Amino acid sequence: MRYLLTAEQMKSGDDKTIHEIGVPSMVLMERAALKSVEALEQEGLDLSASLIVCGSGNNGGDGFAIARMLWLKGYHVDVVFVGKEASRSDETRQQMKILENYQVSIDNTITVREYSIVIDAVFGIGITREIKGAYADIIMQMNRLPGKKAAIDIPSGIHASSGQIMGVAFRADVTVTFACEKLGTFLFPGHEYAGKTIVADIGIDPAMFRNDDDVCFTYEPRDLRTLLPKRRPNSHKGTYGKVLMITGSGGMAGAAYLSARAAYETGAGLIRIYTEKENQAILQILLPEAIIKPYAAFDREELQQQLDWADIIAIGCGLGQSSTAANLLTETVSYCKKPCVIDADGLNLLAGRTKLIQNGNFLLTPHIKEMARLMKLSVKEVMEKRFAILPDFVRKFGIVCALKDTRTLVAANQQPLYLNASGNAAMAKAGSGDVLTGIITGLLAQGMSLYEAGKTGVYLHGLAGDEARNEKGSYSVSASDLTDAISKVLKETEE
Repeated sequence: MRYLLTAEQMKSGDDKTIHEIGVPSMVLMERAALKSVEALEQEGLDLSASLIVCGSGNNGGDGFAIARMLWLKGYHVDVVFVGKEASRSDETRQQMKILENYQVSIDNTITVREYSIVIDAVFGIGITREIKGAYADIIMQMNRLPGKKAAIDIPSGIHASSGQIMGVAFRADVTVTFACEKLGTFLFPGHEYAGKTIVADIGIDPAMFRNDDDVCFTYEPRDLRTLLPKRRPNSHKGTYGKVLMITGSGGMAGAAYLSARAAYETGAGLIRIYTEKENQAILQILLPEAIIKPYAAFDREELQQQLDWADIIAIGCGLGQSSTAANLLTETVSYCKKPCVIDADGLNLLAGRTKLIQNGNFLLTPHIKEMARLMKLSVKEVMEKRFAILPDFVRKFGIVCALKDTRTLVAANQQPLYLNASGNAAMAKAGSGDVLTGIITGLLAQGMSLYEAGKTGVYLHGLAGDEARNEKGSYSVSASDLTDAISKVLKETEE
């Protein structure tokens, strides 16, 4: 697990380390410079002809210290100060003076020549306004120069908290960041500008953010083994849950199949698919392990019997938006007190009926457009304000929500935000969301809480996508390939 910090959270960590723990700011700066040089060397980058461009703040101070260390190692360095003399921080003034005492010249303009690497130490994490004028020209000039590009802490021009481009931004091949990765280099489009991000330990303890519900975190591959529910030697199919999947309108057997198969692949013990009658024959062929319970029309008493049988419910995949589907959704959500995953058409039917989920045992999995419908907001508003909107939404309704996007966000009341790192563009195919619903449902069936199943399911889904891409490439992955890949990812945790 690793934390993803906003600019404000990182500054708070800096201040606590300096003022409460007692580590001087110059010590942190020296460590940052040392770790940056180590990281660049370990990456095998050619540092023989380095250009270091520095600003007025402490990011510039890091740059001057890096220049000194490179010079002492025998590398050729050109150092350029593009900030304002009067705006220099105390640490940056001191680092400039030290560098000058070593007789290393500091210029005010960039000389165009063949550099092996261009190192950006202009703005750091503090940028909040659009970059214009001379600074914009400087960053564009840096981007045009030959050689590899490296950013210190964050590429200049990337908003550290949102990942947005503030007019113009430095394009790095490598970013060396300190203590924790910043949200701005994890989110898009900032992630594309950061290149490979290397987190360097400079003496700021990430554990100080552990109990802060406002701090986002993400999982790493080594975490999966500890996240998954254990399989007990003395167990049977009932041990791993009875799942009712209310999925598949006429002609939508595929959604029912994908979600149910994914639940089985993830470890669910027994699955019953409640689906329109015309899907029965094909589902019995595609998934003989499942019980197929067909319906021809809405029958409240029969539905309640199915809900009473189950431990876990999933509703929505391929359900359609007919009056029958609406009745199934309304009755399920009103009657059911058991953990229930609502996806796809279930979410579309829920729009305008959100009072039904108030303080219920629900996990919703909307994509951005579905979330906009649920909240009666524009897609743009949801995209731009999701880190505020989603916590408010789950707090208001007392539910868990996985907001699907390139970086899926999982939220629950009084829990830290989980931001997903796994997955790739090959997963942008029909049926991928059905597979996610099945994975989450399968984890719930094995006893995980809604919040834990949401986080772990989203992460496992992305890992399956990464496995499928590695096998089939970025273009040819289908939702069925994702279900095939689940078992491969899970098997690796047992080896």
